[in-house]
Amino acid sequence: MTMGKGANVPVPAQAVRVELGWSAGSGVPDLDASALLLDARGKVRSDDDFVFYNQPRHPSGAVRHEGKSTAGAAGTDTLTVELAQLEPEIERVVIAASADGGTFGQVPGLYVRLTEAGAAGGGDGREIARFDPADASGETAYLLGELYRRQGAWKFRAVGQGYASGLAGLATDFGITVDEPATPPPGSSVPVHPHSPPTPHVPDAPGVQAPPLPQGPASPGIPHVPAPSVAQPSTPQPSGPQPSAAQRPAAPVRLSKVTLTKEAPSVSLTKQGGTSGTMRVNLNWTAQAQQPKGLAGRLSRAMGVLTGPDLDLCALYELTDGRKGVVQALGNSFGSLHRAPFIHLDGDDRSGAVETGENLTINLDHTAELRRVLIFVTIYEGARSFAGLHATVTLRPQYGAPVDFSLDECTVPSTVCALALITNENGELIVRREARYLVPRRGVSPQRTVDQEYGWGMQWTPGRK
Repeated sequence: MTMGKGANVPVPAQAVRVELGWSAGSGVPDLDASALLLDARGKVRSDDDFVFYNQPRHPSGAVRHEGKSTAGAAGTDTLTVELAQLEPEIERVVIAASADGGTFGQVPGLYVRLTEAGAAGGGDGREIARFDPADASGETAYLLGELYRRQGAWKFRAVGQGYASGLAGLATDFGITVDEPATPPPGSSVPVHPHSPPTPHVPDAPGVQAPPLPQGPASPGIPHVPAPSVAQPSTPQPSGPQPSAAQRPAAPVRLSKVTLTKEAPSVSLTKQGGTSGTMRVNLNWTAQAQQPKGLAGRLSRAMGVLTGPDLDLCALYELTDGRKGVVQALGNSFGSLHRAPFIHLDGDDRSGAVETGENLTINLDHTAELRRVLIFVTIYEGARSFAGLHATVTLRPQYGAPVDFSLDECTVPSTVCALALITNENGELIVRREARYLVPRRGVSPQRTVDQEYGWGMQWTPGRK
């Protein structure tokens, strides 16, 4: 149903997928979707009620930023709103968009679309509403519409209000406290990530093995790295009942980010302020809900139908002392954050159903010991290629602006994709967008294919997880 500005429609669904769409192309700004959860005052209760690229999940889990995809000339960024899970004090969910590198007057084909959300937030349901704003001009932020409660039911209203003050101005109007990127305090150290499981000890498990270490005590080949023997620091827990979201003081949110493209594929983490602490690398993906019909469908099936593939986020590393290895779920080679290789894989998302996707963490306090790190992803099972897969890669330094980019549509029978190459160039960490789909030769593993393409020179044996 196509709506006019100011119109409203009932939303007869427990969960909806909100799709921001536009026609991408040369000279067209990149767009980002966001949501603000408002109470009866028309304000957020705290900065936690702002869901966007730097804060992709509401603490309640009811609103999530799912990420972008680009297929040909069509760009989309999506949110999932679980209406049934929204806290009772939330009266409205404002849907907004911001333009990066231009204004909305330069964006053709702008629209917002609501569909019933399927399993795991997928967008395979029927269309509920669609709004195509036609009066955008010099604005850099846009209030597209809002979901709101009315007599116990939810409705959607098309708004179409622009903000020349950008996302910061729009967010501030609803009570968000906006801050500039922080700089690390003197003598700061790496905190233990609350979602990171302890690094497992891997006793000669079958899996990928690397050449023997050129120095240090005798041990199995990399990727086995022993876990730290010292106790990890714990965060003191305050006594007494915890304050609610409405009672917590506002913590400033950071709106700055860097988006890598084919035209501008690299950025210096050092110049962005990412010189210490941790950096979290996230891969989030969705697969197309339905296969296309006709010739396109036959080609997709020939390349491999994506029905819940098991993707593995991995990292090849080379240290300045010459040691090389891999961090991956295969062979339980999860790495270590506080000892070499200073890279830790958080876990293994076997289906893409985990809301946060797959993550690994890099300890930037040991930048001087890292020569290069290649982040890549493989298909372990469930598909024969990346066809129909829409993925977003985000690197979030503890200090400094986050870096993100989307993968292009896969048009080859690839089972491994090189995502990003991080290199230490005279003490300066450079991140380069690779986004390269590689096609392994017959009998050659995806890991060996990446190794050969980037000249790592490791020895590989079959492994399982």
